[in-house]
Amino acid sequence: MIVFVSGGARSGKSEIAEQRVVDAAGSLPCYYLATADVYDDEMAARVARHRQSRGAQWLTLEAPLAIDQAIANVPEGGAVLLDCLTLWASQVLYASELSEDEGLALLANTLADARARSVHLVVVSNDINETLPPVDAETWRYLAFLQRAHRWLAAEADSVLEVVAGCAIEWKNDRKVL
Repeated sequence: MIVFVSGGARSGKSEIAEQRVVDAAGSLPCYYLATADVYDDEMAARVARHRQSRGAQWLTLEAPLAIDQAIANVPEGGAVLLDCLTLWASQVLYASELSEDEGLALLANTLADARARSVHLVVVSNDINETLPPVDAETWRYLAFLQRAHRWLAAEADSVLEVVAGCAIEWKNDRKVL
């Protein structure tokens, strides 16, 4: 099962995504695939706060870019939260030698591996397309790449949620009920 959770900054999307992973994992460990690159004390404190709030059921996999390699460490049938695609997209564009197409191929390989091994994967990303249009070319480039990844992920996902003020709206549900 692939679930895509999107919403504005501080909308509550991570909490909803975490609950989806906990529900899918049951008594098994939950995996948190962190894409943040800790670059200063403020970010380190934020990461520590988030890690403490999740509790002992969560195992953290840190992968600012190599999400395909990280997901390979999740056991078959496991449940993982990839948080977040927004930061990962910035790593693809600005901290790697990958082209945009290679970045999207890496994302596709991650989803294919999750599906092949029945890993319940919940992907979180910020919807940053709800503000005024950017005025510089580089911000346009980033926004275009992120939205391209969002559109592709929404098409591939079994479920697509948008979170507004802590409330989840399900826009797509392709789950098969037997």
